[in-house]
Amino acid sequence: MLDAKWQIGDEVRLIRTLRNDGTYPGVARGEILVRPGQCGQVVDLGRFLQDQIVYAVHFLESGRTVGCREYELIAADDPWVASRFEAREQVRAARSLVIQGEVVVPMAAEGQVLKVIRTSQPPLYHVHFGCQPGRVFAVPESALDGTGSSASDPEAL
Repeated sequence: MLDAKWQIGDEVRLIRTLRNDGTYPGVARGEILVRPGQCGQVVDLGRFLQDQIVYAVHFLESGRTVGCREYELIAADDPWVASRFEAREQVRAARSLVIQGEVVVPMAAEGQVLKVIRTSQPPLYHVHFGCQPGRVFAVPESALDGTGSSASDPEAL
């Protein structure tokens, strides 16, 4: 039997973007359901494939009740580092990125955030820029600008 970390009534915070995988009605597949940092209340518990606990969490800010796995949640009062961008968002280099005197990513180059590193303040981002196939860069928030779009394919990453 699995032990649930969270119980009904517990206040939790979402730590990753939740997108519609096709199971949330009335919302396009890939569309963001709840953004990281939002707090909610556990309203039910269930099991998935007999070995995973799924928590039904009602997020007041978005007005949605969404299934979450344990690794997607922290206690609502745990420390949280807010970020300007999230995984799968398209970004542009706000300035040229230079390594050992060589410009490796020119200003305005477009890329995609692969991961948000919240252990630093402000956060760092693992970004793949199209001008550097196969390379991933750790980029500070101040070196990025948004493009206003995100990847629409929820399986992309």
